Amino acid sequence: MSNLQQRVISAIVMAALTLTLTWLGGLPFRLFGAGIAALIFYEWTRMSRPVNGAALGFLPEALMLIFIVALIAGLPALWLLLVAAILVAVAAIGARIRGAALWEASGLGYATLSGFSLAYLRDDSRSGLIAILFLFAVVWATDIAAYFVGRTVGGPKLAPSISPGKTQSGALGGGAGGVVAGLLLAIAAGAGNLVQLGLVALALSIVSQIGDLFESWVKRRQGAKDSSNLIPGHGGVMDRVDGLVAAAFALYVIGWIAAGAEHPALGLFPN
Repeated sequence: MSNLQQRVISAIVMAALTLTLTWLGGLPFRLFGAGIAALIFYEWTRMSRPVNGAALGFLPEALMLIFIVALIAGLPALWLLLVAAILVAVAAIGARIRGAALWEASGLGYATLSGFSLAYLRDDSRSGLIAILFLFAVVWATDIAAYFVGRTVGGPKLAPSISPGKTQSGALGGGAGGVVAGLLLAIAAGAGNLVQLGLVALALSIVSQIGDLFESWVKRRQGAKDSSNLIPGHGGVMDRVDGLVAAAFALYVIGWIAAGAEHPALGLFPN
C-alpha cells in the first residue's frame, strides 16, 4: 500500500470517528478528549526522554492518569482546572527536586489543557456541538487553504528556522479560508452574530497556525521528524492536532469570558 493510500484511509477513519464522537457528545466525547490528551502526552514524553531522560520515573504518567480519570468522570470545569494545575505543579516540583528540566511538566500542562478544552467546549448541548463543528471547520479549512495557497503563490517564508515549508502567503490564505469556512458553518447553524463569529474565526485561524509552529519547534528541539508513527501515512497525533488543540483552548477561553467556564459554547452559539 502506497503512502498516499495510507494517508487517505487514515484520514477517512479519523474523520469518521471524530465526527461520530462529536455528534454523540457527553461521555463519548469526554473519552475522545481524554484519548487526545493521553496520546499527546505519550508522544511528548517519547520525544523528550531520549534527549532529557526520565528523571521523574513514572510520576508524570501517574499524574496524567489522575487527570484522565477526573476528565472522564465529568468534574465541574473549574474543579478540573484546579486538579490539572495541582498535577502540573507536582510534576514541576518533582523536576526541581531531581534537578531535571521542566519538560515533562510542560508536556503534562499542554496535554491536559488540550483534552480539557475539547471536552468542555462540546459538553451535552446543541451549542457545544455547533462550537466544535465551527472549530473543526476553521482549523481544517485553515490547513487546507494554507497548503494550497502556499504552494501556488509561494513567496517569503513565514518562520524558516522553525518550519521551512510554511510561507507568508500560505498563512494569509489559511486565515481567509478559516474565516470563510467558519462563517459558512455559522450560517448553516442559523447563528445571528456573524460579525463576531467572523472575528473569532480569524483569531482561531491565527492561533491554529501558531499551534502548528509550536509543535514544529518542539520537534525541531527534540530532533524528531514526526511526533510518532501512530497514524499510518500521517506521523503522530500531535502532527494532526497541533493547530486544533491550540485553537480549542482559545475558543474555550473566548466562550468562558462570554458565558462562564461550565458552558462556554453558549457564549458563542446561544440556544
